Amino acid sequence: MLRRPWLPPGRWFVIGVPEFFLFVFLLLPFLILLKISFSHADAVGVGFEPLISWLEEGTLSIKLHFDAYLSVMQDDVYLLTYLSSVGYALLTTLLCLVIGYPFAYFLAQSFPTLRPVMLMLIMLPFWTPFLIRIYAWKNILDANGLLNQFLLWAGIVDEPLQLMFTKFSFMVGMVYGYIPFMILPLYSNLVKLDRRLLEAAADLGARPWQRFWLVTVPLSREGILAGSLLVFIPAVGEYVIPELLGGISILNIGRMMWNEFFINLDWQRAAAVTMLMVLIILFPIWLFNRYQMRLMEARR
Repeated sequence: MLRRPWLPPGRWFVIGVPEFFLFVFLLLPFLILLKISFSHADAVGVGFEPLISWLEEGTLSIKLHFDAYLSVMQDDVYLLTYLSSVGYALLTTLLCLVIGYPFAYFLAQSFPTLRPVMLMLIMLPFWTPFLIRIYAWKNILDANGLLNQFLLWAGIVDEPLQLMFTKFSFMVGMVYGYIPFMILPLYSNLVKLDRRLLEAAADLGARPWQRFWLVTVPLSREGILAGSLLVFIPAVGEYVIPELLGGISILNIGRMMWNEFFINLDWQRAAAVTMLMVLIILFPIWLFNRYQMRLMEARR
């Protein structure tokens, strides 16, 4: 008979605290939203009658209301909003990868004495609240902002450009806000790259761009996938950046959830919108875990 290995109390404490934190702040709110999404909505909000109850005959009654999910799926506005949010998140991920990969590569190849300073410069913006950093871009991109003032002073334009509340300002804020999440996983992967493989490729006649594309990029695939997930997942449901920089022309699921929760007070539909967004986010996570399992099996 197999016995479970005995763990000292200190190790149980170390394991239990994160598990308790995840249960209270992740699983429990998720279950509450799931319950609300299947609850009955009345004229003023959500009726919190129990979904599972015992009848007088001793039978178990389960009442699940799918009207919120049906209304969301039958409304083209929600479909367009989901597609728009996923599209913007993919574009943000691609731009962060294109901009962040050369920076991470340069950082990994730099002198070891310079790496801590450059890493600190990447993480320095995190010392400032996210809302203040995004709001600062309004002072840069506004009609009377720093960028337009510089363009007018340099004689490049004759009148201020409309930069705020456009797709341009929205994507600038998204890339600025999430590019550190791309750089750090890439750096941690590239800094462990075995230089002997590049030297072997050079001895076999590979040119610099061939060594980069055929050796460096495949070996940094895990960093690319990890960074892409860290950018894509929060970018799908982002609310602050489209609200401050995007304007009403940007269809975003985060703003849709806010409107349903706090303006329309339709908690049932808002919870259903949230659950569907969670399903969208779980799909790339499942693909990444599947890739990781295959990679681990290949290394055995």
